[in-house]
Amino acid sequence: MALDVSVALCTRNGARYLPEQVRSICAQTPLPREIVLSDDGSTDDTLAVVRDTLAQCGVADQVALRVFSNTPPLGVTRNFEQAARACSHELIALCDQDDAWHPGRLARMVAQFEARPDLLLLHTDARLVDAELKPLGSTLFHALEVQPAELAAIANGEAFGVLLRRNLVTGATTMFRKTLLDTALPFAPEWVHDEWLAAVAAAIGRVDVLPEPTIDYRQHASNQIGARRLTLSEKMAKAFAERGDKHVARLRRAEALLLRLQQLGARVPAAYLEAQRAKVEHQRFRAELPAARPLRLLLILIEAARGRYARFGRGGHAIAQDLLERG
Repeated sequence: MALDVSVALCTRNGARYLPEQVRSICAQTPLPREIVLSDDGSTDDTLAVVRDTLAQCGVADQVALRVFSNTPPLGVTRNFEQAARACSHELIALCDQDDAWHPGRLARMVAQFEARPDLLLLHTDARLVDAELKPLGSTLFHALEVQPAELAAIANGEAFGVLLRRNLVTGATTMFRKTLLDTALPFAPEWVHDEWLAAVAAAIGRVDVLPEPTIDYRQHASNQIGARRLTLSEKMAKAFAERGDKHVARLRRAEALLLRLQQLGARVPAAYLEAQRAKVEHQRFRAELPAARPLRLLLILIEAARGRYARFGRGGHAIAQDLLERG
């Protein structure tokens, strides 16, 4: 049975970039059945640009447009939550205002869901481009330093373990079944929407990845969330930065996911629940490390020997960060 697609498009003052994105959606085969546009307090002509571009593409009678205007703005996560809630069809494609979809993207992704009833969420790589959509010679996965072993683990049904270490799912590349919202709503306020959807999906079903780019992911000064591979000097500066409250924030995120998994009961494998409990313990350990560097050394070595830095973070990267950060 053919599965219909809703596009959850979130905007804020996106008039400059929206024509390319809307045209790229209109060029898809099959066309999405609807675009749910959730606008977060735009002061430019964002809404008019979307309507006019749809009309120019000649698909206004085939692609329904539903519009929400938020005053005051909801913020990124709540804006996407509102758009996703309002989507009507079996598959939901998240959509940023400033990107452009590659031809055949929807057909490729929909085919995966039609062939695999257990597939709950699918994401892909993206080609990085500048403000004028000129390729920057890199991809999103390259910027994130995604490893072949991580992609292989996801393909083998081990996405939950991969996402315990770090998020690899970018919303602009993501499609998921509407049924995921039964367990993912409401989105936890401690999380970004795409990371939350991926974590919940991996806990209760199958998450997979297409390793090739399916969108142009525009990088410009107004990106709310961008992607760029850090240089060695930037990594060193980050390692020696102030600890601040980021580790406390990560603990709160881990606790929020644990609470949701507990609420889902038997839908979550016991091993996943236990792993998330251990993740909470590890994040609490990191949040409570002493401010003085010399006092951290033995504690970090013990935690590393337990294997938790490798299981719940990026191993040596995380160890170096905890050793070097200023308290």
